[in-house]
Amino acid sequence: MPKLWSETVETHRVEVRDAVLDAAASLVADDGLLSLTMSRVAETAGIGRATLYKYFPDIEAVLLAWHERQVSHHLEQLHRARDGARGPTEELTGVLRAYALVCQQAGEHHHSELAMVLHRPESLGAAHGQQQSLLREVLASANDAGLLRTDIGPEELLTFCQHALAGAADLHGQPAVNRLVELTLAGLRPPQPTGV
Repeated sequence: MPKLWSETVETHRVEVRDAVLDAAASLVADDGLLSLTMSRVAETAGIGRATLYKYFPDIEAVLLAWHERQVSHHLEQLHRARDGARGPTEELTGVLRAYALVCQQAGEHHHSELAMVLHRPESLGAAHGQQQSLLREVLASANDAGLLRTDIGPEELLTFCQHALAGAADLHGQPAVNRLVELTLAGLRPPQPTGV
């Protein structure tokens, strides 16, 4: 078995943890969740089982840590979209597009058994709450700029965005995701006055 080596103990720990999470994700993608064992994860990660057990008590802990890492990466994508925007319109569009792409990526990587393990209420960590807070802030900024409809409350608009964009998990290709984002944006905009 190849040994992971690093100049510092902390770097070594991070590398081992990442190798374990990458190995678990690879095994689930290749062979399904039911084939995942601590022995296979250790072997694929290039470490001994005893080392693996120092980091994680069981397979569920490995999967939950992998999921938390994924959600943290998704949160970083949303922050980059927000921070790179010039003005509330670009911010809203960019963050909703990034959120839809995150949903699409999650849909591509989640097997039904894996989703059942990871999407229980106790598994949804702080990063999910941070995603929701970021979306709430972006919507508040768009509202302050007069970009959002006022006949529906902000929490309902947040829920609308989350559920509408979650549909990207079933879409294939960037054009389909872009159409979903445009449709969602159209639902957020103030209604146009009707002419007589």
